[in-house]
Order: sequence, then C-alpha cells, then structure tokens
Amino acid sequence: MRTALTGLVGVRHPLVQTGMGWVAGPRLVSAVAEAGALGILGSATMTPEALRAAIRKVRSRTGRPFGVNLRADAGDARERVDILIEERVPVASFALAPSRELIARLKDAGVVVVPSVGARRHAEKVAAWGADAVVVQGGEGGGHTGEVATTVLLPQVVDAVDIPVIAAGGFRDGRGLVAALALGAAGVAMGTRFLLTADSTVPDAVKAAYLAASVRDVVVTTKVDGLPHRMLRTPFVAGLERSGRLGGLARALRHAVSFRALSGMSWPQMVRDGLAMRHGRELTWSQVLLAANTPVLLRAAMVDGRTDVGVMASGQVAGVIDDLPTCAELVERVMAEAEGVLERLGVPGSAP
Repeated sequence: MRTALTGLVGVRHPLVQTGMGWVAGPRLVSAVAEAGALGILGSATMTPEALRAAIRKVRSRTGRPFGVNLRADAGDARERVDILIEERVPVASFALAPSRELIARLKDAGVVVVPSVGARRHAEKVAAWGADAVVVQGGEGGGHTGEVATTVLLPQVVDAVDIPVIAAGGFRDGRGLVAALALGAAGVAMGTRFLLTADSTVPDAVKAAYLAASVRDVVVTTKVDGLPHRMLRTPFVAGLERSGRLGGLARALRHAVSFRALSGMSWPQMVRDGLAMRHGRELTWSQVLLAANTPVLLRAAMVDGRTDVGVMASGQVAGVIDDLPTCAELVERVMAEAEGVLERLGVPGSAP
C-alpha cells in the first residue's frame, strides 16, 4: 500500500511502531522493520552509549529502514542527534517539538525528521521549521496525552499542514488504518498494539495484565508526574491517586536518585534537563521533580515485571486487544484487513 509515508521513509506498509521507553528495544524494532513497517527505538531511557549499541544491534538484525525517538528537551539532545547522523539512522522522531536547529542539522545529513504533537499549532510550528512529517496523537493514546480525540484532532492537522500526517491514538487493525486514511492521514502509529506482540520483551505477567484490561481500566492520572498520563488502572495507581502532594514529592526524590543511577547522568546534567523541561513545557518546579517518577515507575513494570510498584502506560485500545501475535503476523493481518475494507468500499488498495 503506497502512501506519502511509505514513500518518505522507504517502508512497505504505512504502519509505525512508536518509540516506547523500556519497550521499543532492538528486538521489537527489528521485528517490525522486517515485517515491512517502521520500527522506532525508544532512546529516552538509554544512555548515549547504550543508544549507539542499540542502533548497531538493530542494524545487525535487519537491513530495512528504522528510526530512533529522541527527547527534544534533553540536555544531551545534540549529542544524540550526532549519534544518529554518525550511525546513518534513516528516521528521527521526537516526543516533543525539536528546535529549528536540530531539524536543520538532521535534514542536512539526510535524516527524515518526524516530531510527535498533540495540537494543531504544534504541527504548524514544526512544519514551518522543516519537519518532513508529523505524528498526531489523540487523547486515546497511551502515556502523556491530551484531551482531543484522534478523529477530531487528525483532520484539523491534515488541513493545517502540507506534510504527511501520521495518526496515533486508538489504532490496532486494518479498519482503523482505512479510517485514518479517509481522514487524510498517510498512515498510523501504534504503541500498545506492538507492545502486545510475541516480539515485545515486556514480561509475560505484564502482557497478561494488559490483555485482561477492559476499556474502562485504562485511565488518565496526573499523579505520576503532574501531567495527564494514560495508563492501566491498578491498585498501585489507585494508591498514587490517593496520595498527598508531600508524599508524591518525597517519592519523586527517591526516584530521581534511582533514575540518576540508571541513566548515568550527573546531578548537574539532571538539573539542566529539569530547566529545559520547565522552559519547554511550562512546568512548575513540582512537576519537574515529579518527572523523575515516570522512567523509574515504567521500568519497574516493563522491565522488572513489578506491576505492584510500577505503572503501565497504555492506550485505550488495550481494552479491545486479546492476543499476542508476532509483529509479522500483526502487520500482515492489519494490511489484509485494510485491503479487504477498501475492496468492499470499491476503493483501490493503494493511495498516491
């Protein structure tokens, strides 16, 4: 199926696996790439050295295009961009809008730049700065999310920019892909659906928790890091919801120490990152401190399998997923279903 996305990044299918921290490692990314879709390494939880090693590991497993997701507000963002350029990574995605300078540096090196946004004005900004495409996530999406549904936000952005738009938030099958194409998207990005595959390294017990969840078990809380965060409802999350402000700040301090050990960052580096986050996202100092909760609590569940002391970021679509196919099986299924829907509608199976 040819779309503006497949032509831009050189993949066979207009499907993107999002760069989930602690989840989107070399095994998942290479499996997605081999299936003909675009896999994205989640680098925010990696040291620069680990990022370079992960890129090389993906390259050892596949010769097909893949990407790396970066934090635009990280103090070492330029160093990480240099790694992508040196390692000839085809695609750079960003969780927040990157600066005009970072976009230009990547594009000058031939890297396709694809920021993720949650509002039309942010899409307009990165398009004006030279981004090659944009991922637009509606409120159904997992992790940090907004309030506007994908079906409302997506056509707004499509009408506002002249670059390919990739829809995210609420997608799992071929019907969703066709719906996104009908709304003007060039493809769809899926996080939770690729997390719940046999190629994902997430512990089996955690996958079982996702599969057991209903749509109503996927909730939004601000108690993890002060920002709206969509995740599975668990007794631990319920406890966070009941906790007071002082307890939350004390927990964040402990997690800041843990994250420093995991990331290899120095305290000055963490302070600089905090300053960048506060400036770039207009956060309070309390929210900056609480941000240390996110990587530590996600790691507890996604790596260690501790659902009792960790959180599980999730899109609402988890409530309607009930199996764990391989990435190859999933991509084949999605594309076959999309072709079937288009055939029933009397529409050719490929778009310009």
